[in-house]
Amino acid sequence: MRVAILAHETFPERAKTAVGVLRYGDHDVRAVLDRSLAGDRVSDHVPDVQDAPIVESIDDVGDIDALLVGIAPIGGGFEASWRPDVRGALERSCDVIAGLHYFLADDEEFARLADEHGAELRDLRRPPEDLTVAEGRAAEVDAEVVLTVGTDCSTGKMTTTFELAAAARDRGVDAGVVPTGQTGIAIADYGIAVDGVVADFAAGAVERMVRERAEEYDVLFVEGQGALAHPAYSGVTASILHGAMPDSLVLCHVAGREAVHGYEHVPLPSPDEYVGLYESVADPVAPADVVAGALNTRSIDDEAAARAAVDTYADALDTPATDPVRVGVEPILDAVLDG
Repeated sequence: MRVAILAHETFPERAKTAVGVLRYGDHDVRAVLDRSLAGDRVSDHVPDVQDAPIVESIDDVGDIDALLVGIAPIGGGFEASWRPDVRGALERSCDVIAGLHYFLADDEEFARLADEHGAELRDLRRPPEDLTVAEGRAAEVDAEVVLTVGTDCSTGKMTTTFELAAAARDRGVDAGVVPTGQTGIAIADYGIAVDGVVADFAAGAVERMVRERAEEYDVLFVEGQGALAHPAYSGVTASILHGAMPDSLVLCHVAGREAVHGYEHVPLPSPDEYVGLYESVADPVAPADVVAGALNTRSIDDEAAARAAVDTYADALDTPATDPVRVGVEPILDAVLDG
C-alpha cells in the first residue's frame, strides 16, 4: 500500500508511529508530512529505515492509497492543524488511518468526505465490540510467550518486540508478534490497542490475541505498554501483564532517565527495583522472570560509553542486556528463547 505519513513538527523524536512504520512496516512510504522539515529526506534524520521525501502538506504528495497519522500525542487528541491534510487526502479518495483516541470516523466532516469520495476511515484504537473479561487461560497455550515491559513509556518496548521476532525468525523459529498499541497495529495490520479498551475487558483483549496467535506461532512476542509505576498508564501495563500470562519478561529502559517522561516530578524506580516490581505483580497470576534487558542509548553519542551503559544495565538486572537498535538483539535472544 502506498502511504504518506503525517508527522507535523514531531519528526522523528515525537513521531513514534511514523518511525515504527518506516522501520518495520511493509507500506510503500511515498512521503512524510512535516512542515518544519519540508525539503529534507527521512534519511537526513533517521538512518537504516525506508527513505522518503519530507514535504509540507498533502498537496505535495503524489499518488497514494492512504494517509497515516504518524503521531501519538499524550491523550491521543487530534490537532486542528492536521485537518487540511486529512481533508485533502479524503478528497483524493485516499483512506486515512489513525491511532488516536479521537476517532476520525466520528468526525462529521471527515465521515461525510469519506462517504462522498469512497474512502475509508480506519481508527486503529477503536476496540472490537465483542470483548469480554479475561478467563485466566493464556498460560494454557502451547506457544512460548515473551512480554516486553518498561520502566516508563517510550523506552523501546515496540522496537524490542519487533526486533526480537525478526531475529528469532532469522534463526528458523516460528515467531509472531502480538501488537497492543496503535504503532504495532499499523505495522502488523493486526491487534487491539489495549489503552482504548474498557478497563474490565483489557486483560481479556490481550488473552484473546495470545490465544489466537498461539494457534499460528511457536513463540509469541507481546508488545508491552506503559510501566507499572507510571502515574497515568499503569493500568494498561498490568492488564497486558496479567492478560498475556507470559513465560518471561524483557525489561526496557532509557539510559540516563531518572524521572517519568512528561511527569518529571515523579522519580523513576531503578531498573533493579523494577525487576522485583514486575516479577512480584506477575507472580500471583502467572509467575514470570525478567530474563533480559533492552537499553535505549540514543542519547549517548560515544560508542564506547553506550556499550559501557549497556554493561552497567546488565549488571543491575543480573541478566544479559543490549541496545536493540545500536547493537541488535542477538546478545539477549538466547536468554529470551530459553526463558
